Amino acid sequence: MNKQDILFKNEDGVFSYRIGGILIHEGKVLLQQCNEEKDYAIPGGHVSFGETSKDTIVREFKEETGFDVKPERLLWIGEVFFPWDTKPCHQICMYFLITLCDETQIQSASSFFVVDELERQRINLKFSWIPLADLKYIELYPLGTKEKLMNLSDNIEHFVYIENQGSESNG
Repeated sequence: MNKQDILFKNEDGVFSYRIGGILIHEGKVLLQQCNEEKDYAIPGGHVSFGETSKDTIVREFKEETGFDVKPERLLWIGEVFFPWDTKPCHQICMYFLITLCDETQIQSASSFFVVDELERQRINLKFSWIPLADLKYIELYPLGTKEKLMNLSDNIEHFVYIENQGSESNG
């Protein structure tokens, strides 16, 4: 039985508990785009009730990419504020550094497409391997994560991102 995602809506807005996975392979990071948007995001998904953060990232990567991954360590905790349709969204996202369990699962193409579903709506996802050196040329959300990807800290970092106000790191 599928458990419900930790995603709440009321008259004030939307709350979302999400896990993101940072998968770096041969100097490239795997990023996603939704519904043909030009902006990129870090792959991942919502936590289901009763599910651990590590179990979430393993499940989400298997569902969306077919990759078996292993969470290595927690990198960042983000408080992210952005519009969700017509309401404000308050998202808590934990970002893990992950590795592939089997490198032969990587597709030879630089990008690939999958279809996902969120709240009974179809989402077309494009996954792309972006060279770390080329991150400066793309728009990656939340803002500020490009710089964090280029210089991964040994410590867990906390940041706050409020759309239209930029990113603020709190170390």
